[in-house]
Amino acid sequence: MERESMEFDVLIVGGGPAGLSAACRTMQLAQEAGEELTVCVVEKGSEIGAHILAGTVFEPTALNELFPDWKERGAPLNTPVTRDDIFMMKSQDKATKIPNAFVPKSMHNEGNYIISLGNLCRWLAEQAEELGVEVYPGFPAAEAIVEDGQVKGVITGDMGVARDGSEKDGYMPGMELRAKYTLFTEGCRGHLGKRLISEFKLDEGKDPQHYGIGIKELWDIDPEKHEPGLVVHALGWPLNESGTTGGSFLYHLENGQVYVGLITDLSYSNPHVSPFHEMQRLKLHPEMKKYLEGGKRVSYGARALTKGGLNSLPKMSFPGGLLLGCDAGTLNSSKIKGSHTAMKSGLLGAEAVFEALKEGKAGDEITSFQERFENSWLYKELFKEHNFSPAMHKFGQIGGGAIAFVEQNILGRPLPMTFHDTVPDYATLKPADQSKKINYPKPDNAITFDKLSSVFVSNTNHEEDQPIHLKLTDPDIPLQHNLPKYDEPAQRYCPAGVYEVVEAEDGSGKKFQINAQNCVHCKTCDIKDPAQNITWVTPEGGGGPNYPNM
Repeated sequence: MERESMEFDVLIVGGGPAGLSAACRTMQLAQEAGEELTVCVVEKGSEIGAHILAGTVFEPTALNELFPDWKERGAPLNTPVTRDDIFMMKSQDKATKIPNAFVPKSMHNEGNYIISLGNLCRWLAEQAEELGVEVYPGFPAAEAIVEDGQVKGVITGDMGVARDGSEKDGYMPGMELRAKYTLFTEGCRGHLGKRLISEFKLDEGKDPQHYGIGIKELWDIDPEKHEPGLVVHALGWPLNESGTTGGSFLYHLENGQVYVGLITDLSYSNPHVSPFHEMQRLKLHPEMKKYLEGGKRVSYGARALTKGGLNSLPKMSFPGGLLLGCDAGTLNSSKIKGSHTAMKSGLLGAEAVFEALKEGKAGDEITSFQERFENSWLYKELFKEHNFSPAMHKFGQIGGGAIAFVEQNILGRPLPMTFHDTVPDYATLKPADQSKKINYPKPDNAITFDKLSSVFVSNTNHEEDQPIHLKLTDPDIPLQHNLPKYDEPAQRYCPAGVYEVVEAEDGSGKKFQINAQNCVHCKTCDIKDPAQNITWVTPEGGGGPNYPNM
């Protein structure tokens, strides 16, 4: 069957905050100028918001620019932050509250809101459609169309392909979606963004990108314990026991619900670390447990996040398109916020693309984007915090936190030197026999849970008879290299039980098993595998988690 083809002025890959902001702004500019443009957003999730996962304490800076009347339009920002509590967790039962005066300014949340980013994206999609944008959920962009050194669009994934690669009844080949400009806004470690960075050498001269894995749960809690607008952040335990950095959060949103979560930096060195079990352990600390006891877990999810900051930010333009939002790595890890920065990058991208189209260009590299970016508050914000992530990696949370305090609260500017972290996250693991084993407690099924019951409440679903979307470059590496050296860490860094080392059915020994139907699309395996042997590609359209209110 021949592929169908459609053409647009602007094609946007990914229905998250960056992509939807870019779509809305492009159409606003077109309408202001009396121009007619065709703009399309494709999203791999079954609906807009299905795959969106973030903390989220939301800073409305970029939303104010995009829709100054967002309150009248009914944007789902319902819970303003009322208070920040920040703790240093010293052990499994002790914590010290850090006085506000000693907290880096970036951690203060006056004027921000506790929101569901998924619900905000659903609302943004409604605004986009009202402006005339075509929004197509359930259409994963499987390949970029690159011709004569220029991106010309994408090919969406085929539907109806069996596990063995044969065509099932109802097979439909993917469509060619071509555009004058294509904006890639797939979120952290976008599989097309990763290829474009490599193909166009966008990260030359940059520090390697660094990542964390964020694991988050949504809970209904006892109304007497609920304090809408309370933001709780914590450092230290449990990650400090395993020599790992990161931080935890508990946010009180509306309707008697809280978000609880843990971000584990993927630069950790102990292959026995399991971010999932660290998150379960976190909830047993009295400062967390006091809110959750008597409550009920509603949903679970996990997603990698880019945290290298400005030092790791690749060039964002190439012939035929732009790389925006977390696909590029615009998150401000000092603030633990990436939604407002992703949205701003989308607005800047829209303005640059509209200007290029107005000048009659199609497919030329938008070289003016870098200047536009460097003149924006987004660049200034990222520059101000550019030492944060490398200092945390270099000096730990105490030393890195002290540097952040000096820069933000005393100097009001970065130190004159720039810190660097040049070791990629996949290269940090020590051999298993040189690392401390960790005994994680068994789940109590009230506060703590196992991986499979967690995946169940993420509403994850994939068509079972389809090709495995987690590709091994060399199928022998997991057992011949990773197992003897690192006790195959995929068994632990994956938060969804996708990877297992099991006994082969024929009794021939051990087998590396991939339970692809469990995958929550967090991308951790693509990032942390020490041999860089796992490549995440898009599964059949609509597959993956279906997050409610996350």
